[in-house]
Amino acid sequence: MNFIKSFGQLSKKDIYIAGGKGASLGEMIQAKIPVPQGFVVLASAFEKFLEETDLNVEIETLLRQVNLKDINSVDRTSNEIRDLISDAEFPKDIGKEIQKEFLKLKAKNVAVRSSATAEDSSIASWAGQLETYLNTTKSNLLENTKKCWASIFTPRAIFYRLEKKLDGLKNSVAVIIQKMIQSEVSGICFTVHPITRNYDQMVIEAGYGLGEAIVGGKITPDTYVINKSKLNSGIQDLILDKNISEQEIMIVKDIQGTKEVKVSKLKQERQKLKDSQILKLAKICDNIEKHYQCPQDIEWALEKKKFYILQSRPITTLS
Repeated sequence: MNFIKSFGQLSKKDIYIAGGKGASLGEMIQAKIPVPQGFVVLASAFEKFLEETDLNVEIETLLRQVNLKDINSVDRTSNEIRDLISDAEFPKDIGKEIQKEFLKLKAKNVAVRSSATAEDSSIASWAGQLETYLNTTKSNLLENTKKCWASIFTPRAIFYRLEKKLDGLKNSVAVIIQKMIQSEVSGICFTVHPITRNYDQMVIEAGYGLGEAIVGGKITPDTYVINKSKLNSGIQDLILDKNISEQEIMIVKDIQGTKEVKVSKLKQERQKLKDSQILKLAKICDNIEKHYQCPQDIEWALEKKKFYILQSRPITTLS
């Protein structure tokens, strides 16, 4: 049985085997969107791991005992389940497949991300619920894959799963292994203004370094509001508003994964993206929205003057 598929073998129809993020990355590769190379360890690999170790029975029993009104009950169950997963042996056949595909990427460092099979669907958005491990190397690849499997049982994820009554659905997790982009600038794009809900405007947030600084709320990014009707008219009248933020720290690659470093005084108050780059990125994001035919929440990165799209999911807060 094949437990791995490259992004090129996946599409948006594969959410139940590759999760929301994995299916979306495959779909964007098919649509010629600039996505870093990678592959997905399918949800079937996690399910095989649970069956081989008999953990599925133990986990179901523990989840049935959770009392959502008691936060200690959720925390305790989360710790127990994650310890069980951590202590269990990694399936040798799946481990060999993962290492083989990793070598094909010819990348020293990869990002390892969880991708839940209930994710980004019409009934649930797992954004921010699951784990990501940046700058993973060959030596800790399988360990971080296992941590991603375990992340479907963090306290937040357990609470979300039970509160949304997702426990009755088939909830599993795939793992994305993707060539690491060491971004000089990164951020988020909302293809519809998330505050005013203006469908004619797009909002781009940008900060120095890796995008975890923005996602984790460690920095206030630059914010650019774009007039979508002017995307094909060049720079003039394109940018409706700019809010340039002073950025003192950024997250960069480190031997242990990532670290925080200070931004040089010269760069702190500068606009993170040039106007020409804002136009280029806005066009890519507009194409993604047109492809999916619905507003998108997009993570992007800029490395060596090239934009990469790391993730795209529907904006679930507009309705």
